Order: sequence, then C-alpha cells, then structure tokens
Amino acid sequence: MKKFLFVAVGLAVLAGSACSKAPECTAEIATKKAQDMAAALQEAITKDPAKAADLTAKVQAVTTKYQGTTTLADACKAYDEVTAAIKG
Repeated sequence: MKKFLFVAVGLAVLAGSACSKAPECTAEIATKKAQDMAAALQEAITKDPAKAADLTAKVQAVTTKYQGTTTLADACKAYDEVTAAIKG
C-alpha cells in the first residue's frame, strides 16, 4: 500500500511539473489579449478622440518592433505592450 501511495504522489508531482512548463501564451490567450487590446483602444478613442493620432503612433511603434515575429509568445508580448501604451 505504501508503494502505491509513493507512486501516486510521484505521478502527481510529475503531472504538476509538466503543467507548470506549459506555454505561457496559447492561441486562446493571444486571442483574448487581442480582444482586450481592441477594447482598450476603442475605449480610449471614445473617451478622448483627440488622442487618436497619438495612440495610432504608439500602436505603430509596437507593431514595427514586432514585425516579422511568428511565435505566440511574441504576439502576447506585443498585445501586452500595445495595451499598456494605450492605457498609458
């Protein structure tokens, strides 16, 4: 019985460590970040239309920085940076 308990605990530890090594940015997370970014942009422009040009420049700067990247991790970083720039 003790062997079974040790094996079960060992498997639980392995499963936990495998889960902690999961990718930080999945397609679902990237999609959510894109939606949050779009909502923040819409809210900022609605609240102060005069800032639209400034926000466009900030978004353009981040877009240029990440141009050509193809990983989800980079996409998530870009969305986070754009959202932070928008919320300023």
